[in-house]
Amino acid sequence: MTKYIFVTGGVVSSLGKGLAAASMGTLLESYGYSVTIQKLDPYINIDPGTMSPYQHGEVYVTDDGTETDLDLGHYERFVHARLTKNNNYTTGKIYHAVIEKERHGEYLGGTVQVIPHITNEIKQAIYGVGEGYDIVIVEIGGTIGDIESLPFLEAIRQFQLDVGRDNVAYVHLTLVPYIAAAGEMKTKPTQHSVKELRAIGIQPDVLLCRTTQRLPAEMSRKIALYCNVEERSVISALDVKSIYELPLYFHEEGLGRILIDRLRLKAGPADLSDWEQVVEGIHHPSQTTTIAIVGKYVELKEAYKSLREALTHGGLANHARVKIEWVDAESIDATNVADAFARCDGILVPGGFGERGVEGKIEAVRYAREHGVPYLGICLGMQCAVIEFARHCCGLDGAHSTEFVADPPHPVINLVTDWIDPRTGEHQHRTEESEKGGTMRLGAYTCLLTEGSLAALAYGATRVDERHRHRYEFNNAYRERLEAAGMRFTGRYEGDGMELMEIAELPDHPWFVATQFHPEFTSRPRNPHPLFRDFVAAALAHQHRAAEAGMAV
Repeated sequence: MTKYIFVTGGVVSSLGKGLAAASMGTLLESYGYSVTIQKLDPYINIDPGTMSPYQHGEVYVTDDGTETDLDLGHYERFVHARLTKNNNYTTGKIYHAVIEKERHGEYLGGTVQVIPHITNEIKQAIYGVGEGYDIVIVEIGGTIGDIESLPFLEAIRQFQLDVGRDNVAYVHLTLVPYIAAAGEMKTKPTQHSVKELRAIGIQPDVLLCRTTQRLPAEMSRKIALYCNVEERSVISALDVKSIYELPLYFHEEGLGRILIDRLRLKAGPADLSDWEQVVEGIHHPSQTTTIAIVGKYVELKEAYKSLREALTHGGLANHARVKIEWVDAESIDATNVADAFARCDGILVPGGFGERGVEGKIEAVRYAREHGVPYLGICLGMQCAVIEFARHCCGLDGAHSTEFVADPPHPVINLVTDWIDPRTGEHQHRTEESEKGGTMRLGAYTCLLTEGSLAALAYGATRVDERHRHRYEFNNAYRERLEAAGMRFTGRYEGDGMELMEIAELPDHPWFVATQFHPEFTSRPRNPHPLFRDFVAAALAHQHRAAEAGMAV
């Protein structure tokens, strides 16, 4: 029978429930169990697809095209499961499903209520994600005491009654603050958080106590006594230098064995050897390189979470540490672009929406192209590369995207209005007036690679699947002119009479690759993405060339 672990948070938000859940997944996999992880978010949006990064950070995309919470990125980086739409539910998604059933008469004229209809829908979502897995870890978003999360908490309270207490574990992440004026840590916030959780009917089995220093034994005993938890299950959750240390840290604290015992599972010794190699590589690199990320949300690093991690993975593959130079796209112009990238070994322009900062990104592309600096463009970063090349290498003055200019003289990037979704076979139609939520080319599409190209050499294949999140595409009417000037389109999607350009390269450049898809979504610490691996390698090679040139001078 499938086992369930529910992860809640108390006192304050942003304590790291997602990373804690992901780390538990890694630990349980190390004992030989199959694990999937689900996020239940209390907000009323159907999904985070239309939310500003300032509100929600990165929007993560799964293979099936679901726009999800960034915690699902952590989950996929820490466990082997490939996640789907069933791994992320919001209040809006739950209520939408219930209202649709009511409109179809599925409740036989009954009064639709939070209990049992909403809670039953939540439970069905949890049951649905667990098929084929030994263990399901469910993270409840928000903080205990939030009114929005009450239906989810009620549903997981009922869950132990439905499947049996031995098949459920409750893990509560809480805060034990250090009060500098008093010179001591205080347990009262944790006591109150657990008290509120128990008032709902949930008795936590494990307390992960976020704190700046290890809990003294006496304090652990106090928390255990007042919160009705075994003393060994009160765990100090200290900050670590790298998030990839967390599974090893929690293993040393005995968390994996506590959960195995609580769920009445059998397991031999844990095998975390692959994870130990990851941490060893992070802490002992043999070289360092600096890569610039040119974006418009650079003050909010969570907006580029998967990108940052993918660069870390690329560094691991090259035994290198990647230092990120954050460059505000709005601050870049022709007068200062050289100064902005003087200390950088590579330039990366990521995806984004809206015209703010686009001209700065185009200047960054031009600098990379003209100075032989390794360049990786992603989504909008590919479109900026096409626009820059069209303007400055093809003589197409005013070349632009119709996303930013309604009627440019040369619309080298434009809106694709009709296509067939290869996963569902459904015809998709879009216009400039279409709704924004869920109306993009989303999820994994097959990309055919040109033999001998940088992309094909990186992948070691000529057919790959990569995840997308965009509305606009390269305008094939300009393909011949750009190729005549030296750009090569080395990746393409073909289907239902359509041919969409997926990868652009410059063969005369040391390393210039721009992709319409998002390779960062499929990079893993134990399996770095080939493009990030080779991009970091190219940055290191550029660094070495620059050093040799400096010595020669």
